[in-house]
Amino acid sequence: MPSAYLLVSHGSRDSRPELAMQQLAALVADQLGVSQHLVGIAALELQPQSLHEQIKQFVSSALVEGVGCLQVVPLFLLPGVHVLNDLPEQIALAKQSVGEEIMINLLPHLGSHSGLITLLYQQMGSMTAETTILLAHGSSRPGSLQPIETIARKLGALTAYWAVDPGLPSRIQDLVAAGQRKIAILPYFLFTGGITDAIAQSIEQLKLQFPAVTFQLAAPLGASAELAKIITDLIDR
Repeated sequence: MPSAYLLVSHGSRDSRPELAMQQLAALVADQLGVSQHLVGIAALELQPQSLHEQIKQFVSSALVEGVGCLQVVPLFLLPGVHVLNDLPEQIALAKQSVGEEIMINLLPHLGSHSGLITLLYQQMGSMTAETTILLAHGSSRPGSLQPIETIARKLGALTAYWAVDPGLPSRIQDLVAAGQRKIAILPYFLFTGGITDAIAQSIEQLKLQFPAVTFQLAAPLGASAELAKIITDLIDR
């Protein structure tokens, strides 16, 4: 029996990430060679329905297509509490709800795929800078920053965080004090949204503060054929 696929993101009040998810789902369907009806999207938070209810609804439509398995793909960059706790709990509830009508598998989260580092490295290659900062959201949860530090080390970049120290302004102040004049910022975020808008505004303020410094801000990963390829590789493993 064929499978259906559900791409799960965090969720946002901003409409742009959902539009990007829809574009990404279409790209994944094309690469898998399946009907777009068999690749859906859902969100863990900020939705009228809980995730397990969204899964149940998607299963209802997928069963009409004759599928026997649902592959749930977590589009999360880090193995935080959502990946480790919330998603498995919601999947368990969904399995209880649908019973034996369909098999539901939870796949590894997106950030576990090494291809993301390749995408980030390609973005770095398109910029000319003396130093690159990998900018992630960050968390105060013990050990949560280690995956970002590991990625930055592989890229030859420094780290900064939006929500915890070291923040972007302090990291740039240190670099400027050390004589750096060409600085690239590589946001480790999936899609354009409120946070990436705030990052861009912060960069504009830093340009005024340090007029002798050239700043380059890369786009977030975005809905691209390259990202869709990574997702299909997770599915095929």
